[in-house]
Amino acid sequence: MPTLKPGTILPSEKEERKIIRQAEKDKTLLSDKQLSDMKPVSEFSKLKKLVKRGRPPKKNPKQSTTIRLNADVLLFFKTRGKGWQTEINNVLQKHVDSHA
Repeated sequence: MPTLKPGTILPSEKEERKIIRQAEKDKTLLSDKQLSDMKPVSEFSKLKKLVKRGRPPKKNPKQSTTIRLNADVLLFFKTRGKGWQTEINNVLQKHVDSHA
C-alpha cells in the first residue's frame, strides 16, 4: 500500500461499509484484479496532454511593476484594508479612461 500524505483522512469502518454497499449497488465496485491492472494517467500521453493545471490564462493579465508613491498616498490606500492595490489600479484606470 502506498504511503499516505500527511493529513489524509480515512473513512471509518462504518463509512467504508456504506461506500462498498453503494458501489455494489451502482455496479462500480472494482475487483482486486481490476485495481492491480490500473495504470497512472502519466502512462497515457494523449490524456496527459489534455490535463491543464491551474487557473486559465487571462486575456489581459495584470503586469507586476515597481512604483514609487508618496508615503501619505500609500498610507491612505493601505489603511482602507484588503484590496488596496486593486483600488489604486481602479483609480489609475479611471484616469486613463477619462484621458483617452
